[in-house]
Amino acid sequence: MGRAFEFRKARKFKRWGAMAKTFTRIGKDIVIAVKEGGPHPETNARLRAVIQNAKAANMPKDNVERAIKRASDKNTENYKEVLFEGYGPHGIAVLVEAATDNNNRTVANIRSYFNKCNGSLGTSGSVEFMFDHTCNFRINGESLDIEELELEMIDFGAEEVFADDDGILIYAPFESFGAIQKELESRDIEILSSGFERIPQVTKKLDPEQVADIEKLLEKIEEDDDVQNVYHTMEE
Repeated sequence: MGRAFEFRKARKFKRWGAMAKTFTRIGKDIVIAVKEGGPHPETNARLRAVIQNAKAANMPKDNVERAIKRASDKNTENYKEVLFEGYGPHGIAVLVEAATDNNNRTVANIRSYFNKCNGSLGTSGSVEFMFDHTCNFRINGESLDIEELELEMIDFGAEEVFADDDGILIYAPFESFGAIQKELESRDIEILSSGFERIPQVTKKLDPEQVADIEKLLEKIEEDDDVQNVYHTMEE
């Protein structure tokens, strides 16, 4: 198994347990998708993907429909997607994906979390290169031959295909998302959820005390309403 498999296994038991935070995150994804491609999922591939994720997270259908309606209102402000890069204590690189309607507030908040936890917010490009930007799909694995599927999906950019408790997972470079989504849909293969992740190329092992220092920083960042995802180079 490759790095995507190990990364997924480690993260599965970790963050984003809080249902409310997950719904907030998906709500922002809906606004961004609707502002970008309109309110109709049949003609908006990004919105289709977000609706699948909402379903996978057991987000009530009413919430999804309300979010689409709200996003369609021209008075609803769009969110700007921003990437923050920095170092936590003990030389751990941290990458923060945010979606904000007030960039000044978000920058100030993220900087303060790093400063309070003996870290430092870096400049653009300072740590992003340490992570592979990937896309992933979780599909219904019933009646599919995983080895055959992997061989077929390689043509569309897939790098890793593996099964877990939740179905079959396909990992590929970020830019392969559209091609794989289109191919799965054309074959009527049910996409349960999809998304993007940044997988660290190298991780660093820390002792329990150092891990606690990093966890403190990660928790502060993750609790911020503007934050969508957090990635780091600490070995989990």
